[in-house]
Amino acid sequence: MNQQGVRWTAEQVLALAPDDASRKAGSRLGAAGPWSEAGSSGAGAVWGLCKGSGSRPYRTVVDTTGPAFHCSCPSRKFPCKHALGLLLLWSSDERAVPDTAGTDVPQWAGEWLAARRARAAGGGEGDAAGTPAARTADPEAARRRAARRAARITAGAQELEQRLADLLRGGLASADRSGYGLWEETAARMVDAQAPGLAGRARELGAIPGSGPGWPVRLLEECALTHLLGQAWLGIERLPGPLAATVRTRVGLTAPADGPAVRDRWTVLAQYDTSDGKLTTRRIWLYGQGSGRTVLLLSFGAAGRAPQLALPVGVVVDAEVTPHAGAGQVRAELGEQFSAPVPAAGPPPGGTAADALAAYGHALREDPWLDSWPVTLRGVIPVPTGNGGWQLAEARGSGAEGAALPVSAAALGRAGLWRLVALSGGGPVTVFGECGHRGFTPLAAWAPDTPETVALT
Repeated sequence: MNQQGVRWTAEQVLALAPDDASRKAGSRLGAAGPWSEAGSSGAGAVWGLCKGSGSRPYRTVVDTTGPAFHCSCPSRKFPCKHALGLLLLWSSDERAVPDTAGTDVPQWAGEWLAARRARAAGGGEGDAAGTPAARTADPEAARRRAARRAARITAGAQELEQRLADLLRGGLASADRSGYGLWEETAARMVDAQAPGLAGRARELGAIPGSGPGWPVRLLEECALTHLLGQAWLGIERLPGPLAATVRTRVGLTAPADGPAVRDRWTVLAQYDTSDGKLTTRRIWLYGQGSGRTVLLLSFGAAGRAPQLALPVGVVVDAEVTPHAGAGQVRAELGEQFSAPVPAAGPPPGGTAADALAAYGHALREDPWLDSWPVTLRGVIPVPTGNGGWQLAEARGSGAEGAALPVSAAALGRAGLWRLVALSGGGPVTVFGECGHRGFTPLAAWAPDTPETVALT
């Protein structure tokens, strides 16, 4: 139970699931049947024993102030189905998971909670002197390593520029005959040059000729952006500091989260995962109620492991975030959290479709390689376009009748679009999403008569 005495909704719990399979499995465990000795405390802890296939039940405990999860099951997912099931039971049945006011926490749950909070309070002070974390890095050795990597990236950028020149010299129309293998080979060389950002763009160039009608236009656009990035890296010493930091990030160098920490009450707007087969990337969008800024938290999971960072959509977290360097950067790192999450009171301030396009255009001036920008639309209605597409149109009386943003192709096949249509019912709603050159991708929505956040991912 959080500080306000309000438990999360089932939708907020399911938004934490790392994938659809975990969501379905967790839902099946959201009833009282398999659970015993379940309880919760006002300090944010929820625990219980779940009967499994073995002789011993699984010990499951959740710290909702993180949130953080621990379970004795062998699953490598975070949260696992048992943690999801326990939270679903906690959200729906106060008799099955009563509030014990912290007086009856089992020893196994209490030990994990105490150890977790001690680590958070200690801030890593427990590292022994002489361990790698405690030793001071050699700045001269670090400078030499950075110089060697920069030289490799420069060589990779020059090779990619030559590959683009060859492509344009031979004509875009013949690009589909050369096949994907040549670009994959180029991408592999970019990986060898330690420029994963350039490798990703090379793979994208190889995939565009097979992407359907209109591919030559898209290929030319991607060639231009890739050329711009290559030239920016080759002339990076002449760029302003913030733009140079953005270029380093785009080619694949990690930008430090070295900005001033911002403490605020952050509304969790959306959370979703993407995967390239080797790495799962989790994106969490936050809106600062006091600062008015929107930030993006990234978390990664490799080799089949779900990212560990998870925040329930539709709650407010009192926390610090530290922004990354770079022009127009919205990425940040989550720092200390000062209280348990509480339900959000409604959506962030929103604007019109014209406001959204203007915001994206302004962001492009800072980062020309930006695919999209986070925006909130007020008073829009999802309507079909007649050719299988959808758009978010301004409602009558909003002062911007006729303005509309097309829904991106990536969002057309998702269940979230139909959830948005059902929520609207032909009436205006507030929608948060990503606005870019491929259209608008809706991620969360609010009906005018309720503050509840409806996740669309």
